[in-house]
Amino acid sequence: MSVNPTSTTVLLLAVFGASTVEMVEAFTIVLAAGITRSWRSALEGALAAIVTLAVIVAVVGVPLVRYVPIDVLRAVVGGLLLLLGLSWLRKAILRASGRKALHDEDAIFAATSDELAEGDLGAPDPKARDRAAFVVSFKGVFLEGTEVVLIVISLGAAQHRLGLAALAAGAAAVLVALVGAIVAKQLSSVPENTIKLGVGVMITSFGLFWLGEGAGVPWPGSDLAILGILAVVSGVTFALIAWLRAHAPRQRSDSPPLTQR
Repeated sequence: MSVNPTSTTVLLLAVFGASTVEMVEAFTIVLAAGITRSWRSALEGALAAIVTLAVIVAVVGVPLVRYVPIDVLRAVVGGLLLLLGLSWLRKAILRASGRKALHDEDAIFAATSDELAEGDLGAPDPKARDRAAFVVSFKGVFLEGTEVVLIVISLGAAQHRLGLAALAAGAAAVLVALVGAIVAKQLSSVPENTIKLGVGVMITSFGLFWLGEGAGVPWPGSDLAILGILAVVSGVTFALIAWLRAHAPRQRSDSPPLTQR
């Protein structure tokens, strides 16, 4: 199978971008668990989740690449990516247009810290594993990483570049961990909402492309058609944002605040 630099670049950007925003959220949860309860247990929970996700990629992704016919794989993967991409785009468009609150890592950090500080958890024992910190970290990393795994398996399997997709996700996780360790705080300065908008456009475009490939659509320019699809999806996305901004109802001062979810 020939390697097209265009599709490879979009694949790397999509996986790296998605992994970055999800790992920022996961890192924030681990940070809150470490500061509030126990660093050792929080890190153990995060590591256990990462290993679990890596096993899922190996167990599910490798058989897909080796045994599923490429046209069938691309059609299924295209449909899954399209659904996932549209979900990302919907939230990103609503946030960019002011219809939905921007994602706030500071708020997530505060909420997680409050959750761990309240209740009958008891004081953490520095010599024993803190169950609360372990569970919260594991759950946070696993849930945030699930979408990354889906993207890695889908894009990697459809292009027979599972290793490359996994490498991009791993690089994003390492980058977030290193930056987080250096600044020693939640990564609230990362333009997460902007990245999510871009990733949503890329995943949606890939979904349309692979769905067409699996259905036998003769894309003009082969893989270069991805650039055209990206342009169309981007244009529609920004047109929707502009329309929603222009027609968004004014919120009364006594209205409840917009939610993040």
